[in-house]
Amino acid sequence: MLRIRDITYSVEGRPLFEGASAAIPAGHKVGLVGANGAGKTTLFRLIRGELALEGGSIHLPARAKIGGVAQEVPSSSTSLLDTVLAADEERAALLAEAETAHDPHRIADIQHRLADIDAWSAEGRASAILNGLGFDLADQRRPCSDFSGGWRMRVALAGVLFAQPDLLLLDEPTNYLDLEGALWLESYLAKYPHTVIIISHDRGLLNRAVGGILHLENRKLTFWNGPYDQFARQRAEQRAVQAAEAKKQAARREHLQSFVDRFKAKASKAVQAQSRVKMLEKMSPILAPEEAKKVVFTFPEPEQLSPPIINMEGASVGYEGPPVLKRLTLRIDQDDRIALLGKNGEGKSTLSKLLAGKLAPAGGQIVRSSKLRIGYFAQHQVDELYIDETPLQHIQRLRPNEGQPKLRARLAGFGLGADQADTVVARLSGGQKARLSLLLATIDAPHMLILDEPTNHLDIESREALVTALTEYSGAVILVSHDMHLLGLVADRLWLVKGGAVTPYEGDLESYRAELLAGDEAVKPAEKPKDKAPRPSREAMLALRAEVRKCEERLAKLNGMRDQLATKLARPELYERPEEAVVWQKKYAEVMEGLDRAEDLWVKAAEKLEAAEA
Repeated sequence: MLRIRDITYSVEGRPLFEGASAAIPAGHKVGLVGANGAGKTTLFRLIRGELALEGGSIHLPARAKIGGVAQEVPSSSTSLLDTVLAADEERAALLAEAETAHDPHRIADIQHRLADIDAWSAEGRASAILNGLGFDLADQRRPCSDFSGGWRMRVALAGVLFAQPDLLLLDEPTNYLDLEGALWLESYLAKYPHTVIIISHDRGLLNRAVGGILHLENRKLTFWNGPYDQFARQRAEQRAVQAAEAKKQAARREHLQSFVDRFKAKASKAVQAQSRVKMLEKMSPILAPEEAKKVVFTFPEPEQLSPPIINMEGASVGYEGPPVLKRLTLRIDQDDRIALLGKNGEGKSTLSKLLAGKLAPAGGQIVRSSKLRIGYFAQHQVDELYIDETPLQHIQRLRPNEGQPKLRARLAGFGLGADQADTVVARLSGGQKARLSLLLATIDAPHMLILDEPTNHLDIESREALVTALTEYSGAVILVSHDMHLLGLVADRLWLVKGGAVTPYEGDLESYRAELLAGDEAVKPAEKPKDKAPRPSREAMLALRAEVRKCEERLAKLNGMRDQLATKLARPELYERPEEAVVWQKKYAEVMEGLDRAEDLWVKAAEKLEAAEA
């Protein structure tokens, strides 16, 4: 178990943690969430011992191994497979010692330990991890120097997954993965045998791969059971109750203070006034939750063009060698919302560049509307910003005749306020750079937006704002993204890029996800059906049904208690007695926790009964 007890830590005099505590049970998968700059990455560094605590303690079991992806693997002549195998330092050290050991007892110990850690299947396990992250067998034999930094980050991730540390710390692991790699990682982490803590803004990952949320807010840590959507719902309920409490207490304070102000000078009322002063002094302040900062994207609206805006007939495209994509017969209208699916290297980015006019067709015909304007955003463009210039200077170059107030309004429409507008790009966060790149891509009110991984570095609130903006935008949208939440809410058409062709995908995103996770299993011959297990006895079936009824009764009772407590907490007069209100709030939290456990027991009991009846 990871125990964080009353930790305190500051950066340049700004406190990030003040008496923060949390406990993560062994084997749990947890998402670490909080506002940008709250201290999530700093907490990882404190857990790893890279920073010294000012107060409190962090405890892990003795000899527990901590692993994480600190940086990309270096460019070297070592193959990808050997690089990943070397990440298990114990295995590598034992194999090296086995080559030189002469003592029979020590040789026996080495062989026993190698068997314990399953060393002989290591190459197959490492290869499977690399394959899941997008490297085929040929790639795995190539040297690291053949791959770019983003791909070497994947190799570093493969290495830490292969090493299987007792505590795995992952900071935005999907930022350098495509959809296929992100879905594979979700599945892998759900089955990972040890504790995992993930910093992520990927809502799908936080809903499918974790069973708890560690929330960092106001320099404190709070652990919530359940995936992200459950946390968000319960957090909203808590904030609503807290806001109501603060409002009622403020009214009570105002009433007491009014009495004191009116009668403190009158002898006949002096005692009563003094008693109310004491009541005010004893009243523990209830602070209303801070309003969440509203995140927006404001895309300028283009004029409508006659359909189609792009039409292809037998087009092909590539680079210097054979075409990457061929025989493309596609049509795009201004109201299309299209997601491009396909494994890495199949040609999604190539198609995006062809549509954007950044690659010329090698054959066939492409007809574009004569007035068509296209906005193109790709992740590499964030790295091509002028790091010594401010966002204001970037858009001044594109709009030299516009006044500063209008330029600043444009920046504000993408969440870049006055401070960020005058800050050089080198000092902006990754999310702020992405916002600036999105602004530059949309400044001309394009009729079609091509977005290649637009959510990297954007937090959850910004991703939701992007969904809203794209939903309201009246132009066509072409999306390449590993964020299934974004794809599911924005795209209404799916194109599969595979084998040099682009074809409509007839299923939905969930069926595509299932296909990817099935992998080679989908083409394996069906196994001979096994004989069914003997049907449980009548007594066993009765016991299973009784257990389900018992769980349903427990759920009904807890739901009734929850409704009664919610009604009580909604009464304004309760908050005139703050201490009593706190008691009832604790009861409500206990009932909600019990309800979660009862639902889990009911699901398990129902599954057992269903399996027995099958």
